[in-house]
Amino acid sequence: MTFSNFVDSVKRFLTHYLDMSQDREEEAASVEAIRAGVEFKGSTILILVFAIFIASLGLNTNSAAVIIGAMLISPLMGPIMGIGLGLGINDYELIKRSFRNLAVATLFSVITSTVYFWISPLNEARSELLARTSPTIYDVLIAFFGGLAGIVAMSSKQKGNVLPGVAIATALMPPLCTAGFGLATGNLYYFFGAFYLFFINSVFIAFATTLGVKLMKYSKKEFVNEERRKKVERIVYTILVLTMAPSIYLTYNMVKQNFFEVAASRFVSQNFNYPDTQVLSKSAEIEHGKRIIRVSLVGAEVPQDSIAIAQARLPQYGLGGAVLEVRQGYGSNSMDMTTLSSTMFKDIYLHNQEQIARQQQVIDSLENMTSHYQQYDSLGIAVAPEIKVLFPHVTDIAISKTIFSGIDTDVRDTTTLAVVRYSRPFSASEQQQFREWLQARLGTNKVQLVLEP
Repeated sequence: MTFSNFVDSVKRFLTHYLDMSQDREEEAASVEAIRAGVEFKGSTILILVFAIFIASLGLNTNSAAVIIGAMLISPLMGPIMGIGLGLGINDYELIKRSFRNLAVATLFSVITSTVYFWISPLNEARSELLARTSPTIYDVLIAFFGGLAGIVAMSSKQKGNVLPGVAIATALMPPLCTAGFGLATGNLYYFFGAFYLFFINSVFIAFATTLGVKLMKYSKKEFVNEERRKKVERIVYTILVLTMAPSIYLTYNMVKQNFFEVAASRFVSQNFNYPDTQVLSKSAEIEHGKRIIRVSLVGAEVPQDSIAIAQARLPQYGLGGAVLEVRQGYGSNSMDMTTLSSTMFKDIYLHNQEQIARQQQVIDSLENMTSHYQQYDSLGIAVAPEIKVLFPHVTDIAISKTIFSGIDTDVRDTTTLAVVRYSRPFSASEQQQFREWLQARLGTNKVQLVLEP
């Protein structure tokens, strides 16, 4: 096969599986569906407010299931896709209407979440809430591919579960609720971090929608002014770059922190392994550009010489320039007692969990063995009617599992023992036939037949 033939084959393969013409919705219907989702009035605003309350409750109680439910209810995708569609088909009226409705929806969302968190007695920032305060380039990619999936779904007849999935993946609701939490608690770091994540999601869902509309060649409105078109494109690309730039920086810091934590964990586990000393806690943090590894020890005190030797090994783990802080002892001046208590309880909890897991394995094993033997107890009764028809001279049968142990060796062999009583002796052929029938019926070749008159 020549290279050109190979390329043609690949093209045919991709065309066959990626062609949307068979499933393509009418363009007018797709555009109208997106236009209809832009407006935020009446019931749509009320649904949004209720969804914000649900999402805020989910963040407040750290419940991922509740947050997902709120995202499924939320109608926020409408105006964002409207902006993308307007940019793709050069419809400035649609862009303005979508921006206006998105601003209204955002305002209602932030006010609602702020009111909720202001009256809520739970003011602790849980993990689900904190996850929305530090956006990265990964959030950009999620929003972009989510937007592409959304516009493809809106352009096809079989929309299925794509749009709810996009709403969950891009997570437009939680950042707005987190921004409300930041305002209610006076924490501007949370507010700006969460609002930046919402801005990322909105911008790149809209951009993906625009890209999808252009690739699918939707009909455009004619430009009266070519200069105006170019100006709009420059503004769009500038917004994209300015939106993405901080996320790249935050991603770099996140990856650097992750590498530092992994290297520090490996360093501590390999250099603080003493028989009479236990590592209670360890942390790796970057503070004002300085990398600090903190280790808390309990038990026999580790000599300063040993700690100095460990510090000298830091460059071997890619930790050159890092500061090692070791705290040991029970005194309040040298050991954080809160850390000590929480770590001890954590160790006890993990130890108990391991014991419970091992005991559960033993219980499961015993239950399997009991079930297996009970199966054999009832098997003799189950096969009795069949034996009565096939071998009428058999009067009684007992079937059980047994283990043969070697007298001179440690070899053990599990076999099935069948003890049979009869009214007349078996002939050699009958005995062979009966053995083969038992092997087939019991599903094992290891059958030991014992005949009793």
